[in-house]
Amino acid sequence: MRIIANACSILAAAAIMLLLASYNADAMNGCDTNCATCHKLSKQEATEIVNGLNPGLSVEGVQVSPSKGLWEIVVKSKTEPKGEKVILYLDFSKGNLLIGKLIKLKTKENLTDKRNMELNKVDYSAIPVKDALLLGEKNAKHKVIIFTDPDCPYCKKLHEEIKKIVAKRSDIAFYILLYPITKLHPDSMKKSRTVMCAKSLQLLDDAFDKKPLPEPACSAKTIDDNIKVAEGLGITGTPAIILPDGVLIRGAMPAEELLHLIDK
Repeated sequence: MRIIANACSILAAAAIMLLLASYNADAMNGCDTNCATCHKLSKQEATEIVNGLNPGLSVEGVQVSPSKGLWEIVVKSKTEPKGEKVILYLDFSKGNLLIGKLIKLKTKENLTDKRNMELNKVDYSAIPVKDALLLGEKNAKHKVIIFTDPDCPYCKKLHEEIKKIVAKRSDIAFYILLYPITKLHPDSMKKSRTVMCAKSLQLLDDAFDKKPLPEPACSAKTIDDNIKVAEGLGITGTPAIILPDGVLIRGAMPAEELLHLIDK
């Protein structure tokens, strides 16, 4: 009887193994290899789902996310900041919308931030820098553009960080374009004109430090041009960083993080 029982156990185990093998084979031939063959989400359907929560968003695109079981929905704000694209995630049941970041555990890479950067690239060559303030060497290999406002506290933080980078690396230079956000900082236009008329990094430092500045010595029309270019690129706030490959970063960041992105 014990022999028969053992034989039955062996046969049962073998049957389970065959079922698992069959299941894995089906999975490899089905959704595990291409989820879009089993699951569908149209742009129109995604629009209806997203607008049910926020009618101020337009859907720009839909695709399967790097995490199986989730759709990636690219949306753009119809209001401020216009033009900025962000990612939402929708599960395959279409019952749960996720707002957050996907982190690849093996590499600790932020997949959401990486994708957002790709989506929000701008035309670097369309930004005139001949009248920009230059921080760093003119012949530096990496040329990074910064839109800044002399009354913006986050711009001041970023300015201190890019000084650290230039002190370490002669192959990186920053082209600083004055972009006063007068809705928030009414005095920033006058300060920007003073800085640009003198083309003085020292005066920009003084402005960031809230020191009194002299009256502008010219009209500094280049500032009006900067505003037009920034708004055309969908940049509505400062600071804004544009890397040589067109990646747009909104806001300040520590020197080491920015260096990592420049070197990538």
